[in-house]
Amino acid sequence: MTLQIIVGAQWGDEGKGRIVDWFAAQAQIAARYNGGDNAGHSVTVGGKLFKLHLVPSGIVHPHTLAVMGNGMVINPHSLAEELDMLTAAGVDVSPRRLRISYAAHLITPAHRALDAALEAARGKSSIGTTGRGIGPAYTDKAARTNLRFIDLVSTDLKEKLQAHLQNANRSLQALGAAPLALPEILDEFHGYAQRFAPYIADTGLELRQALQNGQTVLAEGAQGSLLDIDHGTYPFVTSSTTLAPGALSGLGLGLNIARQSLVSGVCKAFQTRVGSGPFPTEVFDETAARLRGSGQNPWDEFGTTTGRPRRVGWLDIVLLRYALRLNGIDELVLTKLDILSGLPQVQLCAAYEKEGKKLEDLAFGPSQLEGCSPLYQTLPGWQEDLGALRRWRDLPQAARGYVRAIEKLTSVPVRLVSVGPEREQMIEVEQA
Repeated sequence: MTLQIIVGAQWGDEGKGRIVDWFAAQAQIAARYNGGDNAGHSVTVGGKLFKLHLVPSGIVHPHTLAVMGNGMVINPHSLAEELDMLTAAGVDVSPRRLRISYAAHLITPAHRALDAALEAARGKSSIGTTGRGIGPAYTDKAARTNLRFIDLVSTDLKEKLQAHLQNANRSLQALGAAPLALPEILDEFHGYAQRFAPYIADTGLELRQALQNGQTVLAEGAQGSLLDIDHGTYPFVTSSTTLAPGALSGLGLGLNIARQSLVSGVCKAFQTRVGSGPFPTEVFDETAARLRGSGQNPWDEFGTTTGRPRRVGWLDIVLLRYALRLNGIDELVLTKLDILSGLPQVQLCAAYEKEGKKLEDLAFGPSQLEGCSPLYQTLPGWQEDLGALRRWRDLPQAARGYVRAIEKLTSVPVRLVSVGPEREQMIEVEQA
């Protein structure tokens, strides 16, 4: 049995969706273990772009079973829209191909309304949430007051949902926000109960049995390591565990499964983030415009979920080493190497300087990044377009040197590099 965990090694948006798509060709199951529709995974197949926020991106392979784990918080409205989109595109999303954990938590209109009201109340101290209700849903989960998917098929769904909405209305009114209209929401969730009942399953048991039967399971993480609730750039983080160890609890699997697991860390050839928070290697000049793109191409640096332009900068090796340690990453997948083509030189942040001291590691985690100045290694750039290349040896020497420099600085091998958004635009790296 093999559990392959795909985890983001930066602030999210690393391109995990298309990497899951790549590995899903050899897997029987793709399982999402955390987060909600605040994440966006894009997969381009045959020129067709799929923007997925909830359903594991491996579902675009006709042989792959998709599983939504107990660690997720799921907005049924968003899920219904996503399933309708996939169905219209010819993808089978029947209960035969998609399973939802009975223990996954629901996001309701109350959570979304509270998210907006709380962010507005923070004013200048806002943390840049996506407004999707993720934080309030996880808050209710921790408070043991939330609804789960199993509640959709319970006889007292109406009573539970009504109590939840009434409690939320009291909080909204205290924040000066408009209360929610209960009858419409109650009717809406009655429809969700009918639609999603056939999808609800004990997914932890099913995954365990699949692994025992020798199947390969891809565990697909949302967001990125630096947004982890415990180990990220707190408080500018998400509300869930984004790290590889969270795949076990987020899918209902025991620790013994970890003995036969492989952790693949995905990172861009440069650095990006959305929202507030420290970013030592951020650039603002014409290099930023060059890295970000115009927003006219799905490959450009604008959020899949929010549409917001991403902040961009040079690859931060200090943060990458931190992510490698936290996740136990066995191999790296480097995306968007093609975007660096045409630059006269490229830079890697190998260390920081802070208060006159050189730092190669983080003493108290990434929440202490303020005041850190990057110390760069400058490498030669390359001018060639990489999009049509498919073999490692065909990459320009400078591009190969950039990848080798990352390997040397992290002591972790790079297994794949992407040179474009299409499924086939991947190059397997020859091991040194």
